[in-house]
Amino acid sequence: MAKNIPAPGETSKEAVVAGIDVGGTFTDLLLIDGRSGQVRLAKTPTTVENQAHGVVAALNQTGFDISEIDLIVHGTTTTTNAVLERRLAKTGLITTRGFRDVLELGRRTRPQAYGMTGTFTPIIPRNLRLEVTERVEASGRVRDPLNEEELRGAIRQLLDAGCEALVIHFLHSYANPAHERRAAEIAAELWPNDYITTGHALLSEAREYERGVTAAVNASVQPILERYVERLRRELSARGYGRDFLIMNGNGGMISASFVSREAAKTVMSGPASGVIAAAYTAKRAGFPNIVTYDMGGTSTDVALIRNAQPAVSNEIEIEYAMPIHVPMVAVHTVGAGGGSIARVDASGLIQIGPESAGATPGPICYGRGGKEPTITDANLVLGRLSARKLLAVDSPVGVEDVTTIFAERIGKAANLDGVSAAGAVLRLANVKMAGAVRMVSVARGHDPRDFALFAFGGAGPLHASALARELGLPKVIVPARPGITNALGCVVADLRQDFVNTVNQPVAILDEARMRAILAAQRAEGEALIAKEAVKPKRIEVTHSADMQFVGQTHILNVPLPSGEVDRAALQALFERAYFARFKVELPEIRANLVSLNTSVTGMRPQVDLSRLIDPAGRAATLDGALVERRPVWFDGEWQDTPVYDRQKLPLDVAITGPAILEQLDATTVLEPGDHATCDSDGNIIIEIGGRS
Repeated sequence: MAKNIPAPGETSKEAVVAGIDVGGTFTDLLLIDGRSGQVRLAKTPTTVENQAHGVVAALNQTGFDISEIDLIVHGTTTTTNAVLERRLAKTGLITTRGFRDVLELGRRTRPQAYGMTGTFTPIIPRNLRLEVTERVEASGRVRDPLNEEELRGAIRQLLDAGCEALVIHFLHSYANPAHERRAAEIAAELWPNDYITTGHALLSEAREYERGVTAAVNASVQPILERYVERLRRELSARGYGRDFLIMNGNGGMISASFVSREAAKTVMSGPASGVIAAAYTAKRAGFPNIVTYDMGGTSTDVALIRNAQPAVSNEIEIEYAMPIHVPMVAVHTVGAGGGSIARVDASGLIQIGPESAGATPGPICYGRGGKEPTITDANLVLGRLSARKLLAVDSPVGVEDVTTIFAERIGKAANLDGVSAAGAVLRLANVKMAGAVRMVSVARGHDPRDFALFAFGGAGPLHASALARELGLPKVIVPARPGITNALGCVVADLRQDFVNTVNQPVAILDEARMRAILAAQRAEGEALIAKEAVKPKRIEVTHSADMQFVGQTHILNVPLPSGEVDRAALQALFERAYFARFKVELPEIRANLVSLNTSVTGMRPQVDLSRLIDPAGRAATLDGALVERRPVWFDGEWQDTPVYDRQKLPLDVAITGPAILEQLDATTVLEPGDHATCDSDGNIIIEIGGRS
């Protein structure tokens, strides 16, 4: 029977929305029934061989009829994993004569700054990078016309080589895309599918290396993403879900699954982005506009900085060495320290953690799936911070004593430590490593960590957050109501978003103001048109503009927000000088500014979502004692302390707890260190004030 709703996602009070995030270890789901206010959760192991199976398993676990869901929003690691593991579609490239090696020459940097070791393999091998005659100058003037017969010959050669996707990347197409457009028209006549990427269409930027790599990544993951989307569509359709679903992009916005593969590169980093979006949304409601997000999952830890409730978005992301993907993405810094990160002793006798991970299979030792290497999760178990009875997805339980013995043998023997002390050393080292990541997004960028709260989520984040905040001097920690499924919440609350970048590359002193206004207006119009095509109708449209600028002669680029009204040359120069001083505390009024590129973000704002029912109010106890589960010894700073363990979901909203304490729930465990003080707000967030040692 048809439901009486205007459109999927148009009003959260009437729609049933499911957010699903696929992580390295678990697939998380949050379903909010806008009609009844009911919230359902699911957490299932990620099915690496086909993520669609894990998604469907999570939906089935809720017990909710899939055909009754109005909107599914999905964050996927399909493209990220494909790029990092180089499981890519065979792709060919056609470029300007003399420039076939741009993707390999890069910026002539080295994987190791102080060594001559390291390797780099370009996305597209040299035998599949072909040249044709054409040349457009940086001014946009055509010097050599496109040789269409050479182009057809190159296309046929790549088809004969078995290429599935094609990149057309001409030298100065950002200034004049006519040759790329004509080449794409000819390619469409010969190429057997739609996997044709033109560099200017994805990234209208002057730097040919970054533009080429971005286009190459896009083309090589297009077939992979489209096949995954179609598999998931079939699985959902077979269970009665007949609507379109949305995919999270790396910029923190959503896009229809029907359109997502056209710009597949934009889905790289979509998983971390969804967590940052949820953190910004939740913390703003809680009255904390300035936070550092700390997302510790099974395989890695992601951190990001949010000021004034706005996540930073960067066009300069490099997901690994010589792999710049210059499309707007939420600025996230990642380190290889997750719950499944493996601890070992190296040849010099030092304890090391990661980047190798036990992943979902076999997982940490305590999962009982055959894992033999000690991990951070195992260390938390040995130290009493995790309960063996509460671990998810355990096949064959492994005793704490057995795990402790492995720590003694694998770590302690070389370091002259017993098993418990070895686990404590692993935990301490993991915290130091993750603290370094937080410093990279705060201190290294001129921010004082003491001005921010730490927003801890992910399955393992709340385990370490209090110790991490104390290490860094952050005064407070926020643990959301459902930390283990925060990324899935990001899918539920995310808005529709389109981002655009166009190179200008002119000194401000001689800038064509009419051209600047025309570029910004065109970007806005295109973004509004794309959002209008989406099945989900936003409540309103918000448009923000910014400029990438530098002093003439510099290479460093600074992003400068632009006001909503028109900006002339003098105002642009003044805005840049203020931004430069705010960042570097240096004034250089005698040097003129250069406008590198103009950026526009068009956001379709969706309705607000009530977070107060993420934990069922009816299940809360009247007193703190009513939430007490047990008392057990927990290791803090080299000694065991008798520690109360509470059921987080039963804590009264007016609770006040002084650490040490453990808060357990389905999707995460929160550790309060000795001296910490915790309270709860109306949305069910735990607010921890970091105290001194008792």
